[in-house]
Amino acid sequence: MSNEPLIQIGTLARRTGTNIETIRFYERIGILVEPRRAENGRRLYDEGQVERLSFVRRTRALGFSLGEVRALLALAASRDVDCAEVKGMASRHLDEVTAKIADLVTMQAALAKLVAQCEAGDQSGCPMITTLFGRRTSIGDVDT
Repeated sequence: MSNEPLIQIGTLARRTGTNIETIRFYERIGILVEPRRAENGRRLYDEGQVERLSFVRRTRALGFSLGEVRALLALAASRDVDCAEVKGMASRHLDEVTAKIADLVTMQAALAKLVAQCEAGDQSGCPMITTLFGRRTSIGDVDT
């Protein structure tokens, strides 16, 4: 056994900004390996596990799925990391993020139109509710 200092799950959570339940979840699904246990049964983590969890947190913050995180971890564990494969994954993910942004811009415009309808304030009933139920209003339909 190495002389490297081991930390408990609370310290791991604080150092990586990860919820304790999320750490346990990642262990259950195999993203993190089961840690060593102290005699009292408490989980003990080494610096490698801190680095791995930090990697997972950063990839998740960028919106990568758990499957993509697994694939990136596998590539990172390879002696000869295939940078072209990593770039390909990142490029595909960037395309997905770009598409989501376009969808959000469309939603923003639709919501702005709905809010503007409600701001008129001189209609009986609520034009937003009418539009959301799919009934035509005198103001027009929101294109979603």
